[in-house]
Amino acid sequence: MNAQWRDGNQLQLLENGDAFFPRVFAAIEGAERSILLETFILFEDEVGHRLHAALLNAAQRGVHIELLVDGYGSSELSDAYINSLTAAGIRFMVYDPRPRVLGMRTNVFRRLHRKVVVVDQRIAFVGGINFSAEHNTDFGPQAKQDYAVEVTGPVVEDISRYELQAFGSDRPVRRWWQRRHSPLARNRQPGNAQVLFVFRDNEAHRDAIEQHYLDMLRTARQEVTIANAYFFPGYRLLREMRNAARRGVTVRLIVQGEPDMPIVKVGAELLYNYLVEGGVEVYEYCRRPLHGKVAVQDQQWSTVGSSNLDPLSLSLNLEANLIIYDRQFNQTLRDNLQQLLEQDCQRVEAHQLPPRNLWQLTKNVVVFHFLRHFPAMVGWLPAHTPKLALVEPPVQPEMETQDRIETENQGAKP
Repeated sequence: MNAQWRDGNQLQLLENGDAFFPRVFAAIEGAERSILLETFILFEDEVGHRLHAALLNAAQRGVHIELLVDGYGSSELSDAYINSLTAAGIRFMVYDPRPRVLGMRTNVFRRLHRKVVVVDQRIAFVGGINFSAEHNTDFGPQAKQDYAVEVTGPVVEDISRYELQAFGSDRPVRRWWQRRHSPLARNRQPGNAQVLFVFRDNEAHRDAIEQHYLDMLRTARQEVTIANAYFFPGYRLLREMRNAARRGVTVRLIVQGEPDMPIVKVGAELLYNYLVEGGVEVYEYCRRPLHGKVAVQDQQWSTVGSSNLDPLSLSLNLEANLIIYDRQFNQTLRDNLQQLLEQDCQRVEAHQLPPRNLWQLTKNVVVFHFLRHFPAMVGWLPAHTPKLALVEPPVQPEMETQDRIETENQGAKP
């Protein structure tokens, strides 16, 4: 599937679960024909139970529903939770389900990391918010700061078609002469309300999202703000950030100051010297864990999605972002990030950087290259190819009894 820019869309930025969940549940409750939903994490908490109830109600109305979760992120779902969905006729699938070894999840790499919902092929939601209560601000100090986009318009058809292919309901036809890697979809006639659905897979779109970030940095003229939860990109993106700053572009980077995993901050700090000394403004978001994956450039370009700028998202995971060209949406997201900068972020100043000596330089180089390339090397290993597993509906007790009676009757015939 080759992505194309679509005109004439309507967009709404949704911040955190407080804005996201009510809009998604309202769309599900109003569904008439179909619901396609995939997520990395689905927990059996208050959010998971609300989703469960909304999907069951929709299924009872005759809505066709397909649900895909990741086998690592959603491994705690109970049989009762899943079976009640499949018994209602919902097509429930798990991406790469694998048994635990000594109680540990072994399917760490090659994750389904997308968060996408499509209702009636009319409205779609794309972003970084999982179906878990930790995305609501009343969750407490560990509540995650994150974003999603609600979109209607022509781009929803692209999202829906891709989701059907991802679910295996509509398999694409591949030709041997087609390109192995799809070219970057450029916006040849910039305007407003233009949206591009871009995804990363392990086939023809391995670096699609990264390429859009690189192109954005190369074409920036005034300012760029990137807020990314797990920031540890390759040298190309770091270099383009510095190049933009040296051209006079104000380049701001917002990373986690209160990380949900300590190694996240350790990795990002390895890059501080290179970025700050190159003119990039680095900020740590300290109110709570940052989970967003968003960026804005100048007055029209922006992106919201599931892709971090780290080795897992850029080398292994299945991701999806919306690239948006719209002044109003850009302004809304830019204002939001500016508020974070002013109220909840601390700037990393030059005097706070680690000393530049031979030991520090050697350590940074070794650790950087190990962390950056380890997931990619894992991706080369022939360990396994992740597959979708369809969960079959549970066999009803009355059906089992009827089958037994019929078998006994057949055996009693002369």
